Amino acid sequence: MKGHLFKNIVTVVSLVIFHSFSFAQHYTEFVNPYIGTAGHAHVFLGANVPFGAVQLGPDNIFRGWDWCSGYNYTDSIIKGFSHTHLSGTGMPDLGDVLIMPFTGAVKTGKVTQETPTAGPASHFSHKKEKVQPGYYAVSLDDYNIQVQLTATERVGFHQYQFPAGETAHILIDLKDGIGDKATETYLEKADDSTIYGYRFSKGWAPDQRLYFAIRLSAPIQQFDVYGTAKSDSMKGVISFLKAPATIMLKVGISPVSSANALANINAEIPHWNFAQVKQVADAKWNKELGKIAIDTKDASAKTIFYTSLYHTMIDPALFNDVNGEYWGPDKQTHKATFQNYTIFSLWDTYRALNPLYTIIQPDRVNDMVNTMLAIYQQQGKLPIWHLAGNETNLMPGMSGVQIVAEAYLKGYRGFDTALAFEAVKNTSLRDEFGLNYVKSIAYIPNNKVQESVAKAMEYCISDGSIALMAKQMGRTADAELFTKRSHYYRNYFDPATKFFRGKNEQGEWNPTFGPGRTSHPYIDDYCEGNAWQYTWLVPQDVEGLIKLLGGDTAFVNRLDEFFKLKTAFDPKSPPDISGMIGQYAHGNEPGHHTTYLYAYAGQQWKTAEKVRYILKNLYDNTTDGISGNEDCGQMSAWYIFSSLGFYPVFPASGAYVLGSPLFDKATIQLPNKKTFSLKVEQNSPKNIYIQRVILNGKPWPHSYITHQQIINGGTMTIVMGSSPGAQLDKPASQY
Repeated sequence: MKGHLFKNIVTVVSLVIFHSFSFAQHYTEFVNPYIGTAGHAHVFLGANVPFGAVQLGPDNIFRGWDWCSGYNYTDSIIKGFSHTHLSGTGMPDLGDVLIMPFTGAVKTGKVTQETPTAGPASHFSHKKEKVQPGYYAVSLDDYNIQVQLTATERVGFHQYQFPAGETAHILIDLKDGIGDKATETYLEKADDSTIYGYRFSKGWAPDQRLYFAIRLSAPIQQFDVYGTAKSDSMKGVISFLKAPATIMLKVGISPVSSANALANINAEIPHWNFAQVKQVADAKWNKELGKIAIDTKDASAKTIFYTSLYHTMIDPALFNDVNGEYWGPDKQTHKATFQNYTIFSLWDTYRALNPLYTIIQPDRVNDMVNTMLAIYQQQGKLPIWHLAGNETNLMPGMSGVQIVAEAYLKGYRGFDTALAFEAVKNTSLRDEFGLNYVKSIAYIPNNKVQESVAKAMEYCISDGSIALMAKQMGRTADAELFTKRSHYYRNYFDPATKFFRGKNEQGEWNPTFGPGRTSHPYIDDYCEGNAWQYTWLVPQDVEGLIKLLGGDTAFVNRLDEFFKLKTAFDPKSPPDISGMIGQYAHGNEPGHHTTYLYAYAGQQWKTAEKVRYILKNLYDNTTDGISGNEDCGQMSAWYIFSSLGFYPVFPASGAYVLGSPLFDKATIQLPNKKTFSLKVEQNSPKNIYIQRVILNGKPWPHSYITHQQIINGGTMTIVMGSSPGAQLDKPASQY
């Protein structure tokens, strides 16, 4: 009796704490999780907590590229609810441990477009669907089952309400995922309310291993297994001849073992109070979303902003158990003293998402860097695109280098700094993916390495970041070496066409070149882009690029042409090339800094024009409100920075270039109870140009602010007008 009394007291106290944690503004109310669930954004929809390992949500029948996250708003059939998802990527994977409640005859077949009734799929309606941060609910119309989902970091919590008098079933499907192939599966009933299992699969992650434990709120009346143990197709069906009105499942996941998965359940949800878990999830989201408070009369822009902030905290995802154990790329179990993460879409996120974390997620920055350093020690290089303990090697460049260097340059020291420099240096000095040619002939021959220009331009950005890190560490020789390498982009510049072009070992330009020609992914000299778009991928040395293009005036004219030029694209162009303004493709990440380059040539007002146009026209409060792949938060991070009024063109430099702030006021919560406030006067849809800037009470004549100025706290006031006003000083690539 005392035990029950204690548990009840704990529950009441917890609810009181989280109720009192209701903020002056309930930020989760401003989030519309449906934004980006249609079209090409591929955003995850479901229940999770910030950066949680579990992303529990509905899966439709996989119908191609726009179902990479498992769900697309245009669909009307749910085949089940799986526990891992990718958010906004251009490749399908995960969808582990698919669970589906149903009634009537037992069905265990594969649900496809051709055979939608082979398994227990169901129609659903958005009118009977509800989603908010940390919570998802839907009515399965074919069975009249009410489903509610919520989650903690490592546990998915299901609550099903079955119709009275029906035989109830719950399918556990280990064969089906999202675009991957199961290689080995296992199910075992451990006791009358617990099931163990695992699912190994091959997809984007070539060797993914996920273990799980399921605990039910009612004793299992019948459990049937279909498929041979350790085959690639095991499925289980839990059946109740007379099911309770409500059945709950707690599904813990682990990269290490089913025992760890059960320990995750016991640690994170030791009770059966679904409402409490839902409320705690909401409070966690509210806390994170409240790190930036905005003031605006534009309700739609407010929704887009907080939904964008929400999208930046789905990935990276935790990848360790409550005891610290995780599975490494060396296929060994390790125990971390930090929070270990996975789902690193670094080619995308180093541009704005990771810089955003350096402002509002300081603890997680150290954890992410420690994760990357552990990956370096276990696989011999920093991550490129890491997923579930696997290196996928997808996308050009060595983008983990930029993130580690940026963290160090911005003052982060919660990791081994000597190891960090060793990691960035050794990763850049490897011989794979054309890096051997960088060392031997200072360029990558396009007849030897695909995407040679794309790889080379990204390597130069990495090397520029290492150079700044080496300089700050007093490593003079390394600083000189990597500064030199950061300028190798010039070896691809054709002065006749004034474009960066591929060339072979003999130094001959690629004859198939055409500036508006967009290559298909993974072939040709560029990656998901064309020569126009790759003209601007020199954030580490914008001054050098301006000289190559003939000076400030020629540079601005070229940018103007870029944003105006209408050229027919190659019909094989990948769908990533979207959100077009002339040749500018906002739907793809390599160009995200381009609008801000006008400031480097002394025309910040043109940056303001382009940025404000994109904010108002290429983001929307609709299901198709993101103009391209979300890519784990990068598209949203661009919106957050740009709507606040500044953007990290070259993250390692620690400078943020001013644009055109969208809101009347914004306050960023910083560590040590400091704040950085932005006040925007005379702002309106017509007043998009900066007239003057005041920083901490003093005139600020520059077209940029620094990371340190933000972190120190203070107030920046920006006065806006309807025509170009202040002649702000140019930013620089390095400080």
